Order: sequence, then structure tokens, then C-alpha cells
Amino acid sequence: MSTTDHGPNPYVVNIEDETLGNTNYRTTLWTGEYMQMTVMAIAPGDDIGLEVHEDHDQFLRVEQGRGRVQMGPAKDQLDFTEEVGDDWVILVPAGSWHNVTNIGDEPLKVYSLYAPAEHPHGTVHPTKADSDADEHDH
Repeated sequence: MSTTDHGPNPYVVNIEDETLGNTNYRTTLWTGEYMQMTVMAIAPGDDIGLEVHEDHDQFLRVEQGRGRVQMGPAKDQLDFTEEVGDDWVILVPAGSWHNVTNIGDEPLKVYSLYAPAEHPHGTVHPTKADSDADEHDH
């Protein structure tokens, strides 16, 4: 699978194959001027981490596994909860606190679109700890 960020060049990919084949916590596949696509593999029992994006919406699609989605207007008010599985889509509005937790027994494989981009061009986080460390550096 690719760990190269192909943006902002024209790019096509079989996103199901790329998502299912990804073993990194996060890999940025394409970063353009106004949008970014990443693939993620979240370990059983792990999560993306409670976060909010004030200036952009986010789209996530589950290709494998089971997850719990939580969203709300404040980090201590996650009043939206839903379980998702293969082929489900999660739409996160700008300004909404959110988290996705792997509640299954296999890696939760998702791809995500951010508009605008969230991570620096070429970002690869082999593990969630790498992602957390990178977030603390910024």
C-alpha cells in the first residue's frame, strides 16, 4: 500500500483496497489546496481521540470493523452516539466535538476526507502514539 501523499497532483485509487491494506494508524494519501484524504487503522479498544475542527467538516467511511461514534457541542456534552460498521459513513460538522472508538475485535479501517486539509502534506503516523506526539509538537 502507498505511504506517499500524491497531492496536489491528479490521482485515482481503489480506496477500498488502499483502506483495507493500510496498517498505519494514519496515512495521508492526498493533500490538495482545499481537501485532504487519509486512511486509518484503529486498533481494537483504541480511538481517534476526542477532537474538534472549528473550520472544516469531515467525512469518514468505515470499510472494516465496528465503531462507536460520539459527537456533541462540547467535549463534556457528547449527546449523539451511534454504532457503525462496514460501509457506514460518519459526517462531522465543523465545530462538533467528536470521537470514534473501535468496539470490535479487529482493526477499524476507515478513510477520511477533510475540507480543508487537517494534517501536513505527507503525514504518516504508524501508531496512535505517533499521532498524539505529533499533535503535542504543534
